Amino acid sequence: MPVAFAMAIVGAVGFAVVVTPDAAVSMVTAELYKTFASYSLTVIPLFVLMGQVAFHGGISRRLFDAAYHWLGPLPGGLAMATVGACTAFGAICGSGPATSATMALVALPEMKRYKYSMELGCGAVAAGGTIGMMIPPSVVFIVYAIMTEESIGKLFIAGVVPGILTALLFCIVIYVQCRRRPELGPPAPSSSWKAKILSLGGT
Repeated sequence: MPVAFAMAIVGAVGFAVVVTPDAAVSMVTAELYKTFASYSLTVIPLFVLMGQVAFHGGISRRLFDAAYHWLGPLPGGLAMATVGACTAFGAICGSGPATSATMALVALPEMKRYKYSMELGCGAVAAGGTIGMMIPPSVVFIVYAIMTEESIGKLFIAGVVPGILTALLFCIVIYVQCRRRPELGPPAPSSSWKAKILSLGGT
């Protein structure tokens, strides 16, 4: 059973035992309405919709292609490109799981084609997806700010630097590991400067 349902059932039953069943029913209906009527929470489905539009519009693939042209020739370059694309897509989508699921469809086939270790590939996708929770707009930040009555804007600003630093540290770890064990992520063919510049236009 999902944790949310388990907590709701325990809370409702406990309230009914301590007070009355009628009061518990009234409390549950009032809280449900209050949650769905919250103006601040209306931004979450809009961010999810924006992520879906970005995915079906091909933005995720163009982000990966741009990162691939610039980072691909390095040891572990495709994995680093995946982390970079996850960071950029997380800024659009705002959801870590959605970022991981989207980039897995785009990046893993390319890494298989260049004979990357799937341990490295899956690790890059899973780790890169977590950055989406720190790069604004972040659904997690919005929910946290609402629950703790903090400023959403200040939380967004506070998440930018840690998110970028985390992405850089992930790329450094990938580079070091692939230098030590080249079979994990062999370099991809180098791209021309024209291709690199044109790839930025697609983002």
